[in-house]
Amino acid sequence: MNSMTKSLSITIIDDDQSVRESLLDLLEVFGYSVRTFASANEFLESSAIPETNCLLLDISMPGMGGVDLNLELKRREIEIPVVFMTGHAQDAVINEAKKAGTCLFKPFASKELRSAIELAVNP
Repeated sequence: MNSMTKSLSITIIDDDQSVRESLLDLLEVFGYSVRTFASANEFLESSAIPETNCLLLDISMPGMGGVDLNLELKRREIEIPVVFMTGHAQDAVINEAKKAGTCLFKPFASKELRSAIELAVNP
C-alpha cells in the first residue's frame, strides 16, 4: 500500500447491503477510507460529496441509478472519478457507463477492483 492509497476516500453506492459490506471490508483492507450509501439520493443529501475521491456506483438501483447519479453530479459541476458496477444492466446502460468511466461486472476480483480505482483516480 502506498501513501496515495491511504489518503483516498472511496464512496460505495449500492442498494445491496451485502455488496456494500463486503466492498467496505475489502477496501479498508486495501487502506482506503470508505463510506457507503444505499441510494444515490442518500449520497446527494450527505456531506460526503466533497470528501469523495472515487465513487463505486451500482448501475441498477431503485430510483436514481449510477449513470443518472453521475450525470446529476456533472450537472452540478462536481467532478468525481467513477467506477461503475453491474450484475445485470442492459447494453445501452453499460455503454453509457463505459463512456463515463470503468465498468466492472459483478462478481469481480479484488485485483480488478483495485486496478479500476487506481485507473479512475490516476487516468
